[in-house]
Amino acid sequence: MFFSLVKRLHLDGSYIRSWLILAIDLAVSATATLVAFLGIDYFVRNSGFSLLHYLFLLVSAFFCSAVAFYIFRTYRTVIRHSSLREVWKLGAATLLKELLMLLILWFWPDGMTFKAIGLCVVLDLFVTVCMLITVRVLMILLYDAIILSHIRRTNRIRTLVYGVESKEVALVMRLQNSPHYDMCGFITYGRRLKYYEIAERPVYYFETEENIEYVLDKFGIEAILFGNYANAKAESDRLIKYCVTHGVKVLIVPPIDEIVDGKLAHQGGIRDIKIEDLLGREEIKISLGEIMDNFRDKTVLVTGAAGSIGSELCRQLATFGIRQLILFDNAETPMHEIRLEMEDRFPDLKFVPVIGDVRIPKRLDFVFRTYRPQVVFHAAAYKHVPLMEENPCEAVLVNVVGSRNVADRCIRYGVEKMVMISTDKAVNPTNVMGCTKRLAEIYVQSLGQAIVSGRIEGRTQFITTRFGNVLGSNGSVIPRFREQIEHGGPVTVTHPEIRRYFMTIPEACRLVMEAATIGRGNTIFVFDMGECVKIAELARRMIALAGFRVDQDIRIVYTGLRPGEKLYEEVLSNTENTLPTAHEKIRIAKVREYDYEEACRDVEELERLAREFDIPNVVRLMKRIVPGIIRRTPASRYTTGNWKRREQLDRDVKNPYLNEKESYWREDRAPDCIPLPKESANNCCRSTTNRWSSTLFRC
Repeated sequence: MFFSLVKRLHLDGSYIRSWLILAIDLAVSATATLVAFLGIDYFVRNSGFSLLHYLFLLVSAFFCSAVAFYIFRTYRTVIRHSSLREVWKLGAATLLKELLMLLILWFWPDGMTFKAIGLCVVLDLFVTVCMLITVRVLMILLYDAIILSHIRRTNRIRTLVYGVESKEVALVMRLQNSPHYDMCGFITYGRRLKYYEIAERPVYYFETEENIEYVLDKFGIEAILFGNYANAKAESDRLIKYCVTHGVKVLIVPPIDEIVDGKLAHQGGIRDIKIEDLLGREEIKISLGEIMDNFRDKTVLVTGAAGSIGSELCRQLATFGIRQLILFDNAETPMHEIRLEMEDRFPDLKFVPVIGDVRIPKRLDFVFRTYRPQVVFHAAAYKHVPLMEENPCEAVLVNVVGSRNVADRCIRYGVEKMVMISTDKAVNPTNVMGCTKRLAEIYVQSLGQAIVSGRIEGRTQFITTRFGNVLGSNGSVIPRFREQIEHGGPVTVTHPEIRRYFMTIPEACRLVMEAATIGRGNTIFVFDMGECVKIAELARRMIALAGFRVDQDIRIVYTGLRPGEKLYEEVLSNTENTLPTAHEKIRIAKVREYDYEEACRDVEELERLAREFDIPNVVRLMKRIVPGIIRRTPASRYTTGNWKRREQLDRDVKNPYLNEKESYWREDRAPDCIPLPKESANNCCRSTTNRWSSTLFRC
């Protein structure tokens, strides 16, 4: 019965209506005036108050209070979140009320003594303020005692917040009435705040795992909440590790854009921590004003706009005040999805989705001729290394010929700037994908040099950006691991020692925008990729964060390096030097220059061979053009325990492209080797006439 009444009054989890607060304040203020004047009448025997006087005082107090409360908007506050900072509003409103009452009493026809008026006003001021504050305190206590007792009967997660900065304190205050989380206090590293209380909640400390175990067990803590990524990453090898060991949930408050775009509002804007949160770095600072000036009122074309990098480029460009955005991609369903997203998030943006292929010159001609882009971001590419090892001709047609087609149209239609998205795999490439991206760099840079030297007419500035793996991109390792964990494992890692650089997609795109702004043409920019991450350790941490035990609940299986894969990625080749730029995270790579005419002939010959599916000669030509190719021994796929299974797979599946009569495969063959112990796996290579031996660059 009571809770139904509370619900009707909007007290259960929502806010009291402002008209109800105003009505309560008016009643309290008028009552305070009546009490004050009754007190004066009691102590001052000759005050001469009559029943008519009291009725007049009530009406006057009600009127004056209404005017004062309306002016200061005291009724527009949320009572249960009231603080001392709001007391001045009540005091100021009450003071205005008393000034109005003073005028009314001064000109009262029956007249009152000056002493009586002064006493009445002062006492009324004091009583009104005290009663307004008291009523608010009682309402808060009532809410805590009744409403929160009802909420606590539900299953709330007992939570500690890491840190005691202003953001963490505000977070606790915001979530104190949450139906999902019971905010039990704060936790920090070190004894500095031992025995302290903040916002009426204790501050716990830890220095060792035993301290954490004691706090968790004694107070029944079920979760630790981080207010930002920086704190979470700083504690990734300490507090988070302890929590994972003891089965305690680790939560985080994501950025506001994730809360708005996602579905976290019903959870108070909180979610479980993800491995991406721990791998991310400090937010990269960019020259936002200069970037916006660089793109404002321009038509921008993004190839590969439906991909991971291309779609994020479109999202960021949509906020820069561009005139028109052209989205170009050959994937129908992803293009449809990014179109719906752009319509929802940027309703005022003028954009055109175009289904097309960079391998088709006439389709590119139509787009450039129709929309006349001024800036082009070329992100369309084939990127999956093992797949391109098995389909080298398609890699050449998309990554090399497609890049040439886009660059040539930029010259023909007077584009101001073309920014090509490259990869760290183009440095000393050991696989088809990396080699084709390096060939695209060679053509684009030689074309830019030909413009500078006057051999080619044009004004386009060509800029290339190199960076490594991006977190959460389509087909990347983290979504793959997450899917395997959800299915109960095993988690497959190619090699125990394989390492990769990682960067978040928004971070990479911000650096691309910065490079596009500071670049003046014919430049390859290299991004600071941060620290190298061991993939096996990444898998272990993801399993632990999911609440499982490595090798007990979910196993990690090492399958061997895939065709074309190497143990680590290089950001710069051994023969390159770098120059600093105005941005600390971006450097300029000094690379070998190629002659444009020679590059044209090589690309045309590659295109001819690729369209004829002459794989042996395509491979030979790529090796001749790119002298930086490293013929690296891949770590063995044949370690103890799994080499027999791989041997059977090798016998069952034949490479349709491999011709025993062709000698180009034999050029790279190493002697057969027997299965080796795990510690000697790095020295093992194998040559068989099957799809696993079709790795193009091996020892």
